[in-house]
Amino acid sequence: MRISVAIVIALLSGAVCAAEPESNAALQKLFDDEWEYGLRESPTFASHLGDKRYNDRWPDVSPEAIARRQAHQRELLERLQQFDPGQLSPSDRLNHRLFRWQAELDVEGQPFGWHLVPINQREGIQDEGSLGDSISFDAVKDYEDWLLRIERFPVYMDQTIGLLREGLKRGILQPQIVLKRVPQQIRRQIVEDPEQSLFYKPFRTFPKDLAEAERTRLQTAARTAIALHIVPAYQKLLTFFEDDYLPGSLKDVGVWQVPQGGPLYSFAALQFTTTSLTPDQIHEIGLQEVSRIRAGMETIRQQVGFQGTLPEFFEHLRTAPEFRFEKPQDLLQAYQAFCKRVDPLLTRVFRKLPRIPYGVEAIPEHMAPDTTTAYYRPPAADGTRAGIYFVNLYQVETRPKYEIAALSLHEAVPGHHLQIALATEMEHVPTFRRFTGFTAYVEGWALYSESLGDELGVYDDPYSKFGQLTYEMWRAVRLVVDTGIHHKHWSRDRAITFFRDNAAKSEQDIVNEIDRYISWPGQALAYKIGELKIRELRRKCQAELGDRFDLREFHDVVLRNGAVPLSVLEELVDEWLAEQKPERQ
Repeated sequence: MRISVAIVIALLSGAVCAAEPESNAALQKLFDDEWEYGLRESPTFASHLGDKRYNDRWPDVSPEAIARRQAHQRELLERLQQFDPGQLSPSDRLNHRLFRWQAELDVEGQPFGWHLVPINQREGIQDEGSLGDSISFDAVKDYEDWLLRIERFPVYMDQTIGLLREGLKRGILQPQIVLKRVPQQIRRQIVEDPEQSLFYKPFRTFPKDLAEAERTRLQTAARTAIALHIVPAYQKLLTFFEDDYLPGSLKDVGVWQVPQGGPLYSFAALQFTTTSLTPDQIHEIGLQEVSRIRAGMETIRQQVGFQGTLPEFFEHLRTAPEFRFEKPQDLLQAYQAFCKRVDPLLTRVFRKLPRIPYGVEAIPEHMAPDTTTAYYRPPAADGTRAGIYFVNLYQVETRPKYEIAALSLHEAVPGHHLQIALATEMEHVPTFRRFTGFTAYVEGWALYSESLGDELGVYDDPYSKFGQLTYEMWRAVRLVVDTGIHHKHWSRDRAITFFRDNAAKSEQDIVNEIDRYISWPGQALAYKIGELKIRELRRKCQAELGDRFDLREFHDVVLRNGAVPLSVLEELVDEWLAEQKPERQ
């Protein structure tokens, strides 16, 4: 799932839907005020949620605004520390704990200056035109707001270049190997015909009741604004990027090269796993998981009667034409058909399902070559925009059929969409609880969901089961190569080789994945660590409850509070187990 952790942390604040009578009014007001503050400070996030009040502006990323927001977060943490958890209701105690947890992380991360890295090969201002896909254009004001955003874009661009320039000065920036992908992404925004710009896309369709003269006016204004503001801004970015930023970027890979790189990576491990595990401990867990999963792969290799070694089996799976589609549309339809198959099966393992729907679409062509196999975009806050499971159709010949099941279970249902949509629909909680993104929980749940293909009965043959093991191996490999690159000073080639030797992923996916880990230190650690904790809790519940264990009830316990740190999840499951004791006596 592609969700900006920086945005989630910055916006950890919330409004109350319906507070309990004993709730602390001052705490609830703080949640209300901070939610509104967060939306004002991150208007693009508000747009993603479907809140249109700030659709005419970009975030202020000037040094003054960043300093002001950081001071605000420090003051916020001091205010939170004044509340006595013992005087709060049980629900407010949890709200306060989660809110404070994120506020502490935000303040702890400030000295590292990672906000000076606003661009990588997967996301950044070079793809800002895609924001229009998240907005509904229902009235003239929606188009007028988008025109204002276009006109104000040069200021946003200048501020972003300022961040990049300061990062270059302080040595806080990305390795050259991943940044080499960015200039081509910028060039795609420098169009001769404004109608070919991503920023023009909203003006290609209009509400039926909008007069033709009004449509013509808006389209003319859009073409003019794009030519005057968007294209020159991107040309300015390209010149700076190629002349200054790219030549000055890091020659090696690994965040260990930046100032305070070691402490920064340890902080990233804490931030993304919500545990106290050290990079060395995580690396060792990864090696153990790689060995365990590899044994399962060997079993399937023997089961299908392949006579070669496991690496030879990997190569066979990467290259054999029977595992591939020839046409991108056929692959997309296969993803869509699988999801339709899974939807009615979910009641086997879940009591509560979300009301918000989801769709399956192709990743936009302009970003597909440089991004991963798939990702999920959450729905609008009010449910008016469905969740979207985006799949990569670029170089369709590299994308095997046997991955469809596991990938779809992860990104759509019962993975990201089911969990995030249920959280979005939570009632009687502060709004921040509905959108909190503790990565170890969110991604750990999605990886755990891949294993539910067994209970759902969708791993029809050994190859689809091998696909699930491939995806689990993929996340185990992440623990090894992410810590290897950023903590143990591994080279990019060594990381690629380790990945290739232990998983049947295509070369295209492997390279894109390794480059993702290079540019996003620590994020890849969350998946396996979170999944292992959920599996551990499930085994514990099964052992204590025996025949009384109900998988659907366990899933309800895990999901009903939304995303939480792993230690909090364990406490919540333990509390539920304690409640079951009278039934077992």
